Amino acid sequence: MSALVTLLFYSSIFLYGIVIGSFLNVCILRIPTKESLMPGSHCMACGSRLRWQDLIPVFSYLLLKGRCRYCGAKISAQYPLVEAANGALYVFIFLVNGVNLKSVLFCLMASVLLVISVIDERTYEIPISCNVVLLMLGIAACVLDVMQNVALLTGHLLGLVSVSMALYLLYRISGGRAIGGGDVKLMAAAGLIVGVRDIVLAFFLGCILGSVIHLARMKISGAERMLAMGPYLSAGILIAALFGERMFGWYFGMLGLS
Repeated sequence: MSALVTLLFYSSIFLYGIVIGSFLNVCILRIPTKESLMPGSHCMACGSRLRWQDLIPVFSYLLLKGRCRYCGAKISAQYPLVEAANGALYVFIFLVNGVNLKSVLFCLMASVLLVISVIDERTYEIPISCNVVLLMLGIAACVLDVMQNVALLTGHLLGLVSVSMALYLLYRISGGRAIGGGDVKLMAAAGLIVGVRDIVLAFFLGCILGSVIHLARMKISGAERMLAMGPYLSAGILIAALFGERMFGWYFGMLGLS
């Protein structure tokens, strides 16, 4: 692609991502309270129904200077941050993984993982609805790979049970104190998407990220000892999906096994 076409393509991907990000904010706010996702958006302070010009992702927040048009209440920075993060993730995924259907699937997965991360960080719960969506994406991933080689289905099915079964045993033995049930379901659904090799890598990456980052947060900002694993497992899943093959290639190359 020419430079101009490339710029237009990735600009479109970013814009599409921030529009989806706007819907993710609705999910983040309403799923934990079991509120319907369908009613129109309104100001959380004064209840005024928001119009289309108030709902342009990222740009409305900037134009309104972070305040409600109707009552002047401060708008949470979460809205533009989630929207911009989702747009940036979409662009990054296409840059790393190329322009293909698997990249579209990974973008949708990244959006669900973003919702899971924010909700779990706030509530220490991973909504079952998010894991159901991931499971549906896993089925789509199986179909895409089986169309190329039916033997690839084995890796997906092993990914479904490999990490999740071990975590389920830990969950049962500890009575839910060592790991949450939502985390078990998350690793099962994500394992179906990325397969056995990458879900194992994702789990180890999530544990490392969780240990390092949360210990730093405890020391610097006085965060609680209780750890929400969802954000760290989600980061591990996305990293493994995009870079798993290269990371394993590098590792086995270091061992002289490539």
